[in-house]
Amino acid sequence: MEFSSLPIPACKKFSGYKPCLSYKNCLENGCQDDTPENRMGKKILIISLDALGNVLYNTPLLFAIKRKYPESTIYWLTLPNAEKILQNNPLIDHLFLWTDEHRMILRQILFDYVFNGDKSDYACAFTNETQAKRKLGFLLNADGKIVPANESAMYSYQLGIDDRLKFRENTRSGVDIAHEVFELEWKYDPCIFEFSQEEKLFIESYKSEIGYDSSKCCIGLNTGCSTLFPNKKMTVEQHVRIINELGKDENIRLLLLGGREDTERNDEIFAKLSPEAKSRTINTPSTMGIRRGACFMNIADVVISGDSFGMHLALALRKYVIVWFGLSCQAEIELYNYGQKLFPEGLECSPCWKKTCPRNLECIDMIDLDKVIEYSRNFADNIFKR
Repeated sequence: MEFSSLPIPACKKFSGYKPCLSYKNCLENGCQDDTPENRMGKKILIISLDALGNVLYNTPLLFAIKRKYPESTIYWLTLPNAEKILQNNPLIDHLFLWTDEHRMILRQILFDYVFNGDKSDYACAFTNETQAKRKLGFLLNADGKIVPANESAMYSYQLGIDDRLKFRENTRSGVDIAHEVFELEWKYDPCIFEFSQEEKLFIESYKSEIGYDSSKCCIGLNTGCSTLFPNKKMTVEQHVRIINELGKDENIRLLLLGGREDTERNDEIFAKLSPEAKSRTINTPSTMGIRRGACFMNIADVVISGDSFGMHLALALRKYVIVWFGLSCQAEIELYNYGQKLFPEGLECSPCWKKTCPRNLECIDMIDLDKVIEYSRNFADNIFKR
């Protein structure tokens, strides 16, 4: 038998390293588990590297891919810090990280499709290097410029280079536009974040530890944001006012949520609360990593947040989200008709996507805290039948 004629099974389980099933030889006897879900079908690589929230916000694409290509094998390439976000995702067959070794492997695979929605030099350059029958999204041209790979990516491309279109005219969500880029049909599929069995047990254990009462509305405040855009967060004083007001209601419990970078800030918020509000507020641990942070957030019924990874995580966990916007574009965020947006209407400089503000953060000062409190109380009253 010539090596080139080996009957290599087109099965997701076959690696060529060891048997898929003990003492079963697939080369001699054919595939031992030939079912539609195990057939490789179309090989599709998704490149999603930039920003944790954006990686999570791209997960609805998986539902649309599976509708269009029921028999398919999905590979996902992301940065190492986003690995934990995609763990346990049942629609991802192979999760690859942005390392030399993993990129070397991916270069050897002939894909049917490569989907790159990241408009960054390195993501586009690697997309150029991949082998694929068709590439959708964005590439680099011979001058090193980012360019659309297909006609359906043009609107997304124009959105990036036209401030008037992006900041003033566009009314479409980012997830809707992403589906258009990859020629997929969006059916309001949600983001995907899956807990492990151990994490589900941890959540129940933590609920018991804090005296969780399912008859009371639990409101989480995601207080921080990425250090890349630090001006997406409210002030300590604004958070204190919201919590002190909501903490007057004996049927509401509150959670301070955040990451490692928010530890000191959350401690300061907690220390400044009124005695009444403090007695109804849990300052959850913020140094245990993304997945434990998701466990704490999962306890909440409502999440109050800026436009940050925490907001995207709350959406993935199917929470009612109250979100404020200042420098970022509120139209691009899809709340799935289950939440409220607050943004500074009429403020000429918002949105701007600037990392520093020359106008003393007017957009943050203009956040309507009374509306945040009102929306939170309305949810508690309506859902918990006060």
